[in-house]
Amino acid sequence: MMIRLLFLVAAVALWITPAPLAATIKPPAIITIPAGPFITGSDAREREAAYSLDEKAYGHNRTRTARWYENERNRKVLETGSYGITRTLITNSDYAAFVRATKRPAPDVDRATWSGYGLVHPFKRTRRHAWIGGMPPPGREDHPVVLVSHEDAQAYARWLSTRTGRTWRLPSEEEWEKAARGTDGRRFPWGENFDGTLLNSHDTGPFDTVAVGAFPGGASPYGLLDAAGQVFEWTSSTYSKDRFVVKGGSWDDRGCGICRPAARHTRPGFLKHILIGFRLVTDVE
Repeated sequence: MMIRLLFLVAAVALWITPAPLAATIKPPAIITIPAGPFITGSDAREREAAYSLDEKAYGHNRTRTARWYENERNRKVLETGSYGITRTLITNSDYAAFVRATKRPAPDVDRATWSGYGLVHPFKRTRRHAWIGGMPPPGREDHPVVLVSHEDAQAYARWLSTRTGRTWRLPSEEEWEKAARGTDGRRFPWGENFDGTLLNSHDTGPFDTVAVGAFPGGASPYGLLDAAGQVFEWTSSTYSKDRFVVKGGSWDDRGCGICRPAARHTRPGFLKHILIGFRLVTDVE
C-alpha cells in the first residue's frame, strides 16, 4: 500500500510540475546579419527601370501613372546593429504549433470581411489558403502562412519568445531590407538584373504560394530566402496611422518592380491577405 501511495504522489507531482517552456519548441533557423552600414532606398534610375519592367510584363503603365515607387527612400547609407533573422518565412506548420497552444483563431477570413477589403482577388481564391478545422490546408504545411493580420504576427512572436527563452519580433523595414539586399544596394537579392526563374512571381510561378526556400538561387548575399516574390511580409515599421510597411512582392506580381528590396508597399494592420505573411528577427550576441 505504501509503495502504491508513493507512486501516486510522484505521478501527481510530475503532472503538476510544468515542463521548461524553452524546451518545448525548436526555434526557427536564423541567419546572422552583422552590424554596420548598408545602402538603402533607390534613385531615379532604379525606379525608372522598375516601371519599365512592369510595363514589359503587364503591357500597360498603371504602376507608373499611379507613381507606385515614388515613396521609396532616396538612396543613402544607413547603419544597423547585429541581429538574427529567420532564413525563411514562418510556415503554416510553424504557425500551427502556436494555434494549438493558444487556441487563437486559425488563419481564415469570411466572405463579408474579404469583400469589405475591396481587393481584386475573388473570395473563392482565399479558400485554398484558409485553414480547415484548425489545421493547415493539406499539402501546404511548408508554405508561408498567410491570412494573418499584423497583430496575429506579433502575437506569434510573443508566444515564440515565451517558448524559446529569447526575444522574437517583426523586423523593422531597415532590418528587412538589409537582410534582403546586402550592403551594396543591389536592385534584387541576387543582383542588378531581374530573373523570373529566381523567385516565385507571376512571371514563371504557379500563381500561388509554394514551399518556402524553393528558389535557393534567389538568395540574398546573406542567404535570406524568398525575399523577393512568394508573399509580402509584415514589418514593424509604420507608414501612417495603422498602416504598416510590407516588403518583398508576391506570387501575384509580374515584372517585378515591386519585388525589389527598396520598394515600399503599405497595408492596414487589420488586413488578413492571401498575399501577406511574415518572418521574425531576434537579438544575437
